[in-house]
Amino acid sequence: MSANNAKNAKNDTNLMIRTNSKVKKAAQEVFSALGVDMSTAVNIFLRQAIYSRGFPFEVRLSEPNDETLKAIAESESMLTDPTAPRFSTVEALFEDLDAQ
Repeated sequence: MSANNAKNAKNDTNLMIRTNSKVKKAAQEVFSALGVDMSTAVNIFLRQAIYSRGFPFEVRLSEPNDETLKAIAESESMLTDPTAPRFSTVEALFEDLDAQ
């Protein structure tokens, strides 16, 4: 064992996590295809979390916020409103917006 590996081994620690067995198996298959084991993949995740100072990917709620829900409701009502303006091109839409 090299001096560097011995130093790293002294700093290593174990991390125990609980996960669903199907999730673990699916993740192992992905990581195996990438040529890494679960430990290496978790270490990559942890280092990326440190580097990005948060999750290394977007984390969001799947439920839209109030503003988005209102916009969805408005667009749905416009689809069923026969008096709502319709445009066949983007140019026509902008012409109408500029006229207002």
